[in-house]
Amino acid sequence: MNSLRLTNSLTRKKEVFKPINLDKISLYACGPTVYDNPHVGNGRSLVVFDTLFRVLQLLYGDKKVYYVRNITDVDDKIIEASKNKKKSINDITKEVTKIFHQNCESLNCLKPTKEPKATEHIQEMIEMTSSLIEKKFAYINEGHVYFSVTSFKRYGQLSNKNLEDLKAGSRIEISDLKKNLMDFVLWKPSAENDPGWPSPWGRGRPGWHLECSVMSEKYLGKNFDIHGGGLDLIFPHHENEIAQSCSNNSTNKFANYWLHNGFVTINKEKMSKSLGNIITITDAVNKYSGQVVRLALLSAHYSQPLDWNDDLLNNQKNILDKWYNLYEKNSEEIQLNLAETLLDDLNTAGFIAKIHKLYNDAITGDVKKKALFNSACRLLGLFNVSKEEWLNFKKKKVKISEELILEKIQERKEAKNNGNYDLADKIRNELLDEGILIEDKKEKTIWKFK
Repeated sequence: MNSLRLTNSLTRKKEVFKPINLDKISLYACGPTVYDNPHVGNGRSLVVFDTLFRVLQLLYGDKKVYYVRNITDVDDKIIEASKNKKKSINDITKEVTKIFHQNCESLNCLKPTKEPKATEHIQEMIEMTSSLIEKKFAYINEGHVYFSVTSFKRYGQLSNKNLEDLKAGSRIEISDLKKNLMDFVLWKPSAENDPGWPSPWGRGRPGWHLECSVMSEKYLGKNFDIHGGGLDLIFPHHENEIAQSCSNNSTNKFANYWLHNGFVTINKEKMSKSLGNIITITDAVNKYSGQVVRLALLSAHYSQPLDWNDDLLNNQKNILDKWYNLYEKNSEEIQLNLAETLLDDLNTAGFIAKIHKLYNDAITGDVKKKALFNSACRLLGLFNVSKEEWLNFKKKKVKISEELILEKIQERKEAKNNGNYDLADKIRNELLDEGILIEDKKEKTIWKFK
């Protein structure tokens, strides 16, 4: 199978991917709102769409895939964070954007073709808002501009719900200024000390949904191939993007294919600040390494939920420990047939199973399979650090000296010889807590980093 198949959230069917333009494969993924450090849920979107980017490049060529991932740097959440942290908005957005880029590097995500910032496209947002007003899809009320959802007959097509269902099941901003509860803001007034730009409706700032519509259109066109993001963005964000873009451009489609990755839970619980279980990408990477985190985030099919727990992370770390036994600095150029599993709706879990098989074949001494194994790992975005760097990362986590490790092993040996197995087990566990695994062989006891 040499064609890519994707499950389209718009049609709820798995479809063969047919690009609009073979010379410009267009992909847009919603990037971060830079008000707080990205968490592992954000990380899942990052690595899922990075993997799709790699697959598209393999299929169509590096220079023919145009990947846009935006940065939302003006938003109510950013203003609120600025007030709570008593930092300027500029300081917060710069700091969080820097951390985001560090996270991308740690997870070995390729740089997108374009990474536009919302604040760089205010004029285009004003122009689209003016156009929607002129075409009677939007209205003005006290400096606010709202999109009228009843003016767009296909509203709810992405979420597969009618207006009444959406009203009943959604948390929508309540305002007396709206004609309809479901209407959403395109432009809003800004307080004196908040970010704002002059407009025909007074000093203000754009709505979140408008930002993505403008940036995607500018760099990919009125109709483009793939739009992606987390499952939580289907409504209202992506639904509203479709409504305002199709209305303004008189088009039947905004993006032809919509992809949404599933949620990440923490030990079977929803990740939330109120539960205090938010795990940032930075913390996860510092504890386990970027490769382990990436492999964990790709270990289940992108559309399914993923539970984040120590067992999952330790399992991925053990897998990489094993895989690094066959690491080679150089690998063969990746062939399309190697990616067959990924072409079937980006089946990363199935592809990881394929890598396991390649490893088992290669460990017997099959040179060709070893080369394929390394290529497969790199296609998944792994093996971006050398074997030495991988081992050094583990060493950094260990604070106990080699001399003391050997002393503990000798102490344990004596305890076993004396029949004091409780003490022997205690020493083993103490070393394990320090990041050291010990294994009893026929002739001696060996140790390695956990």
